[in-house]
Amino acid sequence: MSTVLLILVALGFLSIVVEDMVHIDKAKTTLFFGSLAWLLYFIAPPAHLSHHVLMERLDENLLDIATLWLFLMAAMTFVAYLSGKGIIDSIVNRLLPTRISERKLMLLTGLFAFLFSSLADNITATLVCIAVLMNLKLPAEKLLRYVVLVVFSVNAGGTALITGDVTTLMIFLADKVEIPDLLLLSLPAAGAVAVLAGMLSLGLSGEVVIKKQETVIDRGDKVIAVLFFATIVGTIGANVAFGIPPVLCFLFGLSLMFLVVQFLNKDEPVLEYIRKIEFDTLLFFLGVLLLVGMLKELGMLAYFPALYDVMPPVAANFLVGIASALFDNVPLTAALLNSGIDMTLPEWLSLTYSVGVGGSLLIIGSAAGVIAMSKVEALTFVSYLRYFFYLLVAYSVGFVAVLGLGQLLVM
Repeated sequence: MSTVLLILVALGFLSIVVEDMVHIDKAKTTLFFGSLAWLLYFIAPPAHLSHHVLMERLDENLLDIATLWLFLMAAMTFVAYLSGKGIIDSIVNRLLPTRISERKLMLLTGLFAFLFSSLADNITATLVCIAVLMNLKLPAEKLLRYVVLVVFSVNAGGTALITGDVTTLMIFLADKVEIPDLLLLSLPAAGAVAVLAGMLSLGLSGEVVIKKQETVIDRGDKVIAVLFFATIVGTIGANVAFGIPPVLCFLFGLSLMFLVVQFLNKDEPVLEYIRKIEFDTLLFFLGVLLLVGMLKELGMLAYFPALYDVMPPVAANFLVGIASALFDNVPLTAALLNSGIDMTLPEWLSLTYSVGVGGSLLIIGSAAGVIAMSKVEALTFVSYLRYFFYLLVAYSVGFVAVLGLGQLLVM
């Protein structure tokens, strides 16, 4: 049965790759294979697990999925409202000139995504960045380059903060690294983003003409924009001070948005914005998480600690980062921490970087990638894969820079 389940998981991921050939929406196929795998897991459980254990494992996976689902729903509703009211257009008009070179826009995109994801979470940062890019009306081929940079940059941006990436927090709580050491990780991470932006800029020589339009924003909509920013800041502060899960803060912020709109503009059908969000994105997210959860339940992550027995920790960390493009980096990091691996500070820093940034190598390797693929029609597994070499080079440059930084810290 374990073999059958692995085949189903493989078919689920394969359905994403061949979406353009079979013309079946990836949200439908991943949900089909993911739910089927879990059904068979209950019908004929490997190792003859008891029903109680099966329910515990399903509940654990569903809790993780529900948390991400609700968070994504809240963030997407906020962004849908701001976009529908022209606030994102207004931000583009204010921040960008009428004409800007494509190369300069590439650098600004990487910098904005990197910094914004340091303040917000990867999901929110990706949604906002893609909304801004879509408003620029770029050709599909060029838009792909900018979106690839966004996915890499938002993953790199949160690596150095315990509030920016769950794996960073896990390694910090395990007393493997200190906060001052982590903050320095932002330097090589930003360097990796700059390297990727430079490579993606090759061949770009034109200009982007931004058609600016005067957008009249109501006072109430400005209040919602401030509320959105306050929700992001409050989410970070509440998580650090009280350990409140981000999903609770975003749901509370969403409820405040509904109430504020109700009192300021009673005729506004604000709940309609929930219906405007792309539920195929949510279903695709659900299907992918079901597949990844099945990989975890089948014990595939248990093989990774064995890498450290057959190769140096640095090489193993590099490969683990690449593997995180397919396996969820949170249980992968937990498996490594629970294995009792003994590493130096530079090696732990390199692991922190690799599991945080490595998921960018494949479009399905991070929440940012999954969301981007659902939002941008031209972005598919295959089209993203065309930039794998660039992504691998940028990832490798940052990894080497982290090792150099670690050596300076221990001197």
